[in-house]
Amino acid sequence: MGQGATLPVPTAGVRVRELPRAEIEAILSRNHLGRIAFVLRDWVEFEPVQYVYDAGCIYGRMLAGNLGLGRRNAVVALTVDEVDDVSDWRSIIVRGRFQPLTAPVTEEEREEWRRGLSLLRELAPEALTEQDPLSDHAVVFRVAIETASGRAASTTAPVE
Repeated sequence: MGQGATLPVPTAGVRVRELPRAEIEAILSRNHLGRIAFVLRDWVEFEPVQYVYDAGCIYGRMLAGNLGLGRRNAVVALTVDEVDDVSDWRSIIVRGRFQPLTAPVTEEEREEWRRGLSLLRELAPEALTEQDPLSDHAVVFRVAIETASGRAASTTAPVE
């Protein structure tokens, strides 16, 4: 929706439910932009990130200058929302440990970096090339999901 647009307001009752893991994974799979949350100097910070979900992990890229996430194993959360209107939406939160893949040292780390880059290039083939329009988003990372939760609101009965 554009700036200043209003969301439709439903006339029926709204039902909120918890999302099962399969629906959470479906939301992660069909979206590629989320917000990663982390603690930096006693504040919770949020950073928009481009990501791909694969086999229980988030592979993403973000601004190179963000030092708050440079720490291996920092606990982070990723949020992803789908909004149809103010009463029809899905929202998920996944948590795990941040693992920067940008400066691999071991062969295992190099393989994980290649895997992450390959997945990101399925989404944006120019990622980390000279033609990359987001060339400042040079930090490739992985978050192995440890916990996941989600809720959905709807004015219609959920499809079983």
